[in-house]
Amino acid sequence: MSRHVVWSKLSALARKATLAGIDVIFPPACLLCGEEIQQSGLLCAGCFAHLVSVGQPFCVRCALPQSSAECLNAEGECLECVQHPPPWHAARSAFVYEKTARDLLLRLKYADRPEYASFAGRYMWQAGEDVLRQGSLVIPVPVHKKRLMERRYNQAALLAWAVARCAKLRCLPDGLERRRVTGRLAGFTKAERQQEMEGAITVRSAYVSDMAGRDVVLVDDLLTTGATASACTKALLQAGVRSVFLLVAARVVLQKNADFGLSILEDE
Repeated sequence: MSRHVVWSKLSALARKATLAGIDVIFPPACLLCGEEIQQSGLLCAGCFAHLVSVGQPFCVRCALPQSSAECLNAEGECLECVQHPPPWHAARSAFVYEKTARDLLLRLKYADRPEYASFAGRYMWQAGEDVLRQGSLVIPVPVHKKRLMERRYNQAALLAWAVARCAKLRCLPDGLERRRVTGRLAGFTKAERQQEMEGAITVRSAYVSDMAGRDVVLVDDLLTTGATASACTKALLQAGVRSVFLLVAARVVLQKNADFGLSILEDE
């Protein structure tokens, strides 16, 4: 056995021992409610039970859950996507955007809790296994440098890294660039969102050759109307990408979120 292999195994054992010691001193707690659990980085059974996964039937094009499979055509697309197809090839989402998913994403995005990306990323990977094809590039929706300085990290990039690790794919965290600051999209209509995002996102020239002819999995925390994802997809396709698949942590089902008492997080 080579010295490198021995060292790698010893390092792995040391990390496990260190983590075990930390868990003894500071027992693992639920990411949301703080209740003591068996393993760090997870939710307790009670909080996890409130997460709503996007299960069948859902539109394969926009990841929107459907009340019945009869709402989809033979290709699995909803009527809206048939009439107004989005530019990406397919979309997948781990969760429905409801209170528990919203709490997770709020803490990831605004409460300086980047560790939440590992939890969400694992479920995004499971939801998107069929679109995370071998050789694909994983690229996050970008934030403008002004907002990056304010927030100190891009939550979509953290999710992209988590998904790429699970899928064993290459991640390009800065593959896309937001050229200008865009208004907060939460109060905009679909048409206004599209107009606001027009020309706002480009592919970084350093990665054009890497992307040419490749499949890309575009990662974001939330899918609402798809204006931001559409702008990213169009930029990628114009740069020579073969196809774009969209993978998000949560899919907004209702536009009238007052029914849930929720607000939309999409602000980029």
